[in-house]
Amino acid sequence: MTEVALSSLMYEMFGMAVRLAGPVLIISMIIGIIISILQAATQIHEQTITFVPKLLVIGLVLLIMGSNMMEMLGDYTIHIFNTMLG
Repeated sequence: MTEVALSSLMYEMFGMAVRLAGPVLIISMIIGIIISILQAATQIHEQTITFVPKLLVIGLVLLIMGSNMMEMLGDYTIHIFNTMLG
């Protein structure tokens, strides 16, 4: 395997990591910001108020998008093995 092929696989790997983790992280960040604004407005600073909604929303996102994420990861794994063997 040449250095060019290896660097191409690494570039694709980082892109795949962003596509897999991006939706979950962005939605978690949005929920965190909304809850922080509500906590600042109500003067209630309890940690579980932030944690529980994030956990529920992330679980919902993974239920909705999990199969697509696994399919993308499986396709990328097959692509890696085809590149390494072929």
